[in-house]
Amino acid sequence: MIEQELETISHFYTLIIDFFVNYSFQVIGAIIILIIGLIIARWVGNVVQRLCLKNNVDVTLSGFIGSTVRLLIVAMVMVICLGKFGISVAPFIAAIGAISLSIGLALQGVFSNYGAGFTIILTRPFVVGNTIRCNDVTGVVEEIRLAYTQLSTEDGEIITIPNKHIVGEVLVNSFENTIVEASIGISYSADYEQAIALIRAQLSQIENIIVDPAPQIGIAAFGDSSVDIAYRYWVPTKQYFDIQFQVNAAIYAAFRREQIEIPFPQREVTISERIPTDKSA
Repeated sequence: MIEQELETISHFYTLIIDFFVNYSFQVIGAIIILIIGLIIARWVGNVVQRLCLKNNVDVTLSGFIGSTVRLLIVAMVMVICLGKFGISVAPFIAAIGAISLSIGLALQGVFSNYGAGFTIILTRPFVVGNTIRCNDVTGVVEEIRLAYTQLSTEDGEIITIPNKHIVGEVLVNSFENTIVEASIGISYSADYEQAIALIRAQLSQIENIIVDPAPQIGIAAFGDSSVDIAYRYWVPTKQYFDIQFQVNAAIYAAFRREQIEIPFPQREVTISERIPTDKSA
């Protein structure tokens, strides 16, 4: 029993010795190639990333390109190391391809987000700080990542949109500001020029209303009981409601002070009285 164990140990010992005698230089060469390859991959990846940043490429895209170059170099180094041992890489490549296909089918939604994020970073339809509206969602762009884009609202809410729901959809970019559209009705007997002048004056007195482009004011429609005066002006997105409330209050107070009538809806009713005919006469 002991002799069989000793013979087995001796056999393994002989195999190890033979392996190192026959493949020692290959092992040492593969280790050296792997270490040098990793160093070169890291150095080249950093150089590529710095070059992208130097040429004003987006930070996220620069990091993505640098990481991709680094992984490609590491993959080539691994193929060379396996070749030093006489191992064919064809079966590994086929297996990796099959696994990648399965993973791709299972995670196609995730990959579509990354593909859409790459498109956003490359085409730059918007940048951080812009105000965008997409799929009935509006906010200021705070961060653009490969998988998602984050928006913030005036209420401090953070909205996370998967990038696949941005690319291919109707996208409205108003940059740093948002337009406010409102209207107010005055009676037909009121002086509409005075009303327009009052609205313009109130808009000029409120801070943070954008002056370029300038506010627009004019008659929008003729209602049943009022002349509707519309006014449009631009405000910083994060102050949309705050400034809108100030403007509405200021216009209402100015109209009351100058006695410009804001009419109630009116209906004119005509009553026709018929005199009954006496048929007995």
